[in-house]
Amino acid sequence: MALGKLSAQTQYQNSGWFMFVNNTKFNEKWGLHLDFQLRSSDDIKHVRNMLFRPGITYYINSKQNITLGYLLTQTYNPEFDLIDVSPDIILNRTANEHRIWEQYILNHKIKSVFASHRLRLEQRFIERSLVQPGSDEHIFAQRFRYFFRLIQPLQKAEASFDKGAFVALQNEVFLNFQNKDKLNNSVFDQNRLYLAAGYRFSKKVDLEVGYMNQAIKTTIGHTNNSIVQLAVYTRF
Repeated sequence: MALGKLSAQTQYQNSGWFMFVNNTKFNEKWGLHLDFQLRSSDDIKHVRNMLFRPGITYYINSKQNITLGYLLTQTYNPEFDLIDVSPDIILNRTANEHRIWEQYILNHKIKSVFASHRLRLEQRFIERSLVQPGSDEHIFAQRFRYFFRLIQPLQKAEASFDKGAFVALQNEVFLNFQNKDKLNNSVFDQNRLYLAAGYRFSKKVDLEVGYMNQAIKTTIGHTNNSIVQLAVYTRF
């Protein structure tokens, strides 16, 4: 069966993601978070999503921090042909979503493994891509996300990990808790399981590539997305 086709209400896709994440400390207590992402459509035909996510971070101590931020994400659908659509319906090629988000991060070590846990709340302002003229639909929803990440250096473990090759395992679950009936009518939104290999060039720069399995609950079933991701992390 061809990828992207429905089978038992499950849609299978393949895509590629690029992610750049930066954390800059202004002083002992305050810093800036910024991440930028590009995500392709099925079979990497074109760029489907762009995400821009800045935030202000307060460092509670060396292991804990909290961040308040904003996100803009755009979904691009070039396959929408406006000429062939009924004059009573407009298919927007670009749909925007704005978010306010709050998060808490805890970092710790388990023997030679460096672990990180992230709790994030999102207030989502979603623009529907299918609208009637003069009656654009906008939805407000809230979502909770729990993320953990484990990094295992491939050389002898030290108190800190400053340089060398590593492997990483992470998972993130997304749960809807407000207005889920306007999204997928489910508390469960999606899960992202990710395995990567990378290299830490210094305390300031990581480069990694990995495979992610994204399982999404939709209104008609599920989408299973196989993703190759290239990620760059910087710290200043």
